[in-house]
Amino acid sequence: MTTPVSRVAPLRADCIADSAGGLTFDVSVRGAADVAHLVLRRRDGLEEVGLPLTPAADGRLRAALPSSVALPEGRWDAYARVGAGEPRRLAPGVTDLCSLAARTPSGARGHVAVRIPYETRHGNLTVRSWLRAPHAEAGELRLTEGGLTVCGRVYGTCLTPGAYAELRGRHAPDPVRRLAVAAGQTGFRFTVAYAALEPGVWDLWLRPTGEAGPCVRIARLLDDVADKKPVFTYPRVRVRTPYGPVEAGPYYTRDNDLSLSVTPPR
Repeated sequence: MTTPVSRVAPLRADCIADSAGGLTFDVSVRGAADVAHLVLRRRDGLEEVGLPLTPAADGRLRAALPSSVALPEGRWDAYARVGAGEPRRLAPGVTDLCSLAARTPSGARGHVAVRIPYETRHGNLTVRSWLRAPHAEAGELRLTEGGLTVCGRVYGTCLTPGAYAELRGRHAPDPVRRLAVAAGQTGFRFTVAYAALEPGVWDLWLRPTGEAGPCVRIARLLDDVADKKPVFTYPRVRVRTPYGPVEAGPYYTRDNDLSLSVTPPR
C-alpha cells in the first residue's frame, strides 16, 4: 500500500495597493509567536528586503511596503520567515489594486516608483518593481494606415522646445532615427511613419530636454497590469518601404517598454 504524501498548505498573502504606490501584505500565518518578516528577494538573488510582520485582524500578520522605501527595478519573489525557520514562498490571496489604475504620481521627487504584485505561472506571489527617473508614460496609441502616433506624459522633468523622440534599432547598428515632438509642459505627442523603417525591432525613447538632457525609455507603467505584452495587443499593418514590403506594429516588452516590430510579410 502506498502511503499518501502529506502536503503543506501554502501560506497566502492578501495584498492592497494605495494611491501613493505603497503595498500592504496580510499573511495567513496563524499561531506564530516568534518574530516574523515578509521577505522580498530579487529574482537575480543579489538583494533582499525584509519587512516586519506585526499582528493584525483575524490573527493574521501584516507588513507594509511604503512608497518611500526604495525597491530597485526588477522582479521580487515574496516569502514569509518566522523566527529562525527557512523562508516559505507566499501564494497570492485577495489582491486589491484598484488605486493603481487611477494613480497619477506627482513626479516631484524626480522619479516614479511602481510596484505591482502578481501571480506567477507557478502560483506564487511576486512583486514587479519599476524605478524610473525621470519617466515617460505612454498613453494613447493611435494607429493609422501607415504609422503610429504616440501620446504620453513625462514625470520628474519638464519638456522643453528642444524635445524630440528617438527610434533605436535593438539588434542592428542602424542610425538613431530622430522624430519631432509636439510638447506641452508635461504632455507629448509624435508620429512614426513605418515606411521609413528597416525590418527589425525599434525601441522608443524620449529626449524631454533635447540632446544634452536625459534619454528616457517610453513605457506604460501606471496601471495595475504587471505584464502588458499579452494583454495590450495591437494590429499590424502592411506598408511598402525602400527595403520592400513589411508588416509593422507596436507592442510592449516584458518590462512594459514600448517598441515597434517591423518584419517581412508572412
